[in-house]
Formats: sequence, structure tokens, C-alpha cells
Amino acid sequence: MQSKILENNFTLLFSLGLLIGLFFSFLYANHQILTGDQFQMLEKGYLGAHKGVWQSYGNAASAVGNVPGSLSALVVGVPLMLWDSPWAPMTFLIALHLASFLLFNAVIKQIFNPTIQLVFLLLYWLNPWFLFENVIYNPSYLFFFGALHFWSAYHMRESKSFGHTLLHLLSIAMAMQLHYSWIILAMISLYLYVRGIIKINWYAVITAFVITCLSLIPYFQAYLSHPEIRQNPGNKDNARYIGWGFVHVYPIFKGIIYWFRYPSLLFSNTLAMYTNFEWVTAHPMIQKIVQYAYKGIIEIIGIASLWVVWKANYESWKLIKPIAFTRSVSDFSQQQWLSMYALGAFIAILISGALSPIVFNYWHLIIAFGFSLFPILIYIDSYIRNDSKYVMKYILIIILYFGLINLIAANDSKKFSYTMDYQKQTLEYVQMQMVN
Repeated sequence: MQSKILENNFTLLFSLGLLIGLFFSFLYANHQILTGDQFQMLEKGYLGAHKGVWQSYGNAASAVGNVPGSLSALVVGVPLMLWDSPWAPMTFLIALHLASFLLFNAVIKQIFNPTIQLVFLLLYWLNPWFLFENVIYNPSYLFFFGALHFWSAYHMRESKSFGHTLLHLLSIAMAMQLHYSWIILAMISLYLYVRGIIKINWYAVITAFVITCLSLIPYFQAYLSHPEIRQNPGNKDNARYIGWGFVHVYPIFKGIIYWFRYPSLLFSNTLAMYTNFEWVTAHPMIQKIVQYAYKGIIEIIGIASLWVVWKANYESWKLIKPIAFTRSVSDFSQQQWLSMYALGAFIAILISGALSPIVFNYWHLIIAFGFSLFPILIYIDSYIRNDSKYVMKYILIIILYFGLINLIAANDSKKFSYTMDYQKQTLEYVQMQMVN
């Protein structure tokens, strides 16, 4: 009955959810505290837009040098050429975030009923994990390319489409020009292909390869003439190597933790553990009490939610266990296909952890955030089919909880502060750089 009420008011609720998400997106964006990663992106974009100097490499990574390609400069510089305002690249980023949701939703609505679409809107578009990434640094752009990878893979299930294969491979190539977590998308594609649940157009493979190589020619030229972009000088991780994670194990373990943590309510410490509540009271003792209460509530609720995440992943695995690694079974449901995509993402995270020369932080794997929600959607869909009488109450509770966390995190957290103004910080930085 309650599910029917949600479905009958779907258009209103869906539109309202989109607007609330946009409000929080711009709120987060305006209060972001600009630091090194954002400054790198802004410098590349402004150099291109204002001086015609387009750097052929992206942000410096922890242990393996700068990211290859010019995309980091283009995603900032091209919007600036169209509208010379600090808000141009930020608005473009928010538009990409919205596009990522719409790409995911275009597939979700083919698999689930409208109630699950609303659940996905809540768990993805309004999720503090997602909204916290409305900062102008390279991992924030990965949501779009992850969604494009998933959307195109869904359309490659039944036909060798040139267009979908091309977009699928370019999503990997473009992610590669932003962050080294592109390997996750590549490993997912490898699993899907080996398992036989996507069909490849080889003309598109050749085309994507040529486009990618041509786009990287300036980077290869810079790589040969600028040794400093090959490795991050002075970084403590420089002595590490590809495969360090396999030898030391912990990066693999950390990847597993984030796979279960992303769809849970156990948010990152960066989001939840640096709130000081100076805006509540000037009294230090009361600030401490409010801080510990806030952190305690997040920890307790977050840890409790991990059980639901574990249960959902277990049920998702049971759904595909007999067919996950055999090409002989080609007849499966759309939910099974979705579960196998999620399994591919989980395997990709394990491989990424084994190859990694660093210990992951939450943003290193954020490209897989949307994929980690798939087992939850399947689990909730099963729950609603059996008993939907409490669904509206649960949704309302999570909406209010997310709203509270987003309001606090957007104004008082490690990356955001109500005292900061994005445009002012950007203009001050640009003026300083241009003078120098």
C-alpha cells in the first residue's frame, strides 16, 4: 500500500529530490575549502582559458607521478572559456554529477519499479558520501565516467553496438586522464567480457584505441622531456611499487572495507569527525559535548547499518553464485546481471588493491560508489515485495538523517566551512598566480 502511494506521487517526489540534491550541491560547492588538489585543477584550467597554455598532464598522484592527459585542464578551462567565472567549472562539475545520476537511473528504471527509483535517488543523489564530493578536484569527476561505463555496459548485453562499445571504452580512457582508479573500470569490463555478459564491437575497440593514443601524444612528449611528472618528488611513497598492495595485503583489506562502507551510513572521518560546532556555542565544554554526541550517533548508526549492507551483499551473491563464473549460462534475469556487474566491481577493487603502491583513502575508490549500491537496491526490492508497510517511514527517517548530516557537513567539516566563499578564494588564488 505504501509503495503504491510512492509510485502514484513518483513525478513530484522525484523532481523534489532532484531539486534538494541541487541545493545541497551548490551549498557544498560554495563552502569548499580550497587546498592543493583544487588549486592544481584551477591553475591548469585558468592557464588554458586565459593564456592558451594547456598542460598535457593532470594532478600529481601520491607515488606514480602525474595523471596522463589534458582532461584535467579541459574540464576546468573549457567552461571558463564559455563563462569567465569561478562558478563555470563548478557548475559544469555539478551538471556532470546530475548526468551521472540520470545515467544510472536510466538503467535502474528498466530493472526496478518506481519505488526503487526513489530509493536510488535517496541513496545516490542525496547521499552525503556523494554530495561531499562537490569539490573541484579530479576524483569528483569520476562519478560521471563510472555511470557512463555502467550505462553503456547495460546496452552491450545483447548487441555488438559500435556506439555503446565506443562510449564504454572512452569512459575508461577519460577516467584514466583524471585518476588512477580507472583500473577499476577496466577490470569490470574484463570480467563482464570474460563472463560473456557484454558483447564487444571490435571496430569500436580500434577507434577508441586510436582516439586515446592521439589524445595522449602531448603527454608522452612531456613525459620524455619533464622527469618531474614521472614521479611525485619528495613523496614518502616513492619507494613503493606496483604490486605493493599484494605483498602488504592491507590495501586489499582497505578496499573491501570501503566496498561495504560506501552503501552504509558509516560516513568517512573527513565528513563526520572534524566538526567543531563553534557556530553552536562559544563555550568549549558545550562544544565538546555536542561534538562527542554527534560523532557517537554517526558511529552507532553507521556500524549498525553495516549489518544491512553485509546481508544485502550476501543475498546478492546467493542470487548469482551458480552462474557468476561460467559462460555456459546465458539465460539470467536483469537483477542477476546487475549483481554480476557489482561482483565485477568488487573483484576490480581487490585487483586494484593488490596493484596499489599506497593505502587507500575513501576518494581513491569513489568511482565504485554507485556500483556498491546495487546489492542494496536488490535487497530493498525483495523486502518491499514481501512487506512494504514500513517503507515510507524508513525512507522519511533516512531523508531527515541525510538532510541533517548534509547541512552540518556542508558548513562545518574538514573540507567545508560556512566561513568560506568559493568564488572569493578562487579569484584571490588566480590573481596571485597571474601576478607571479
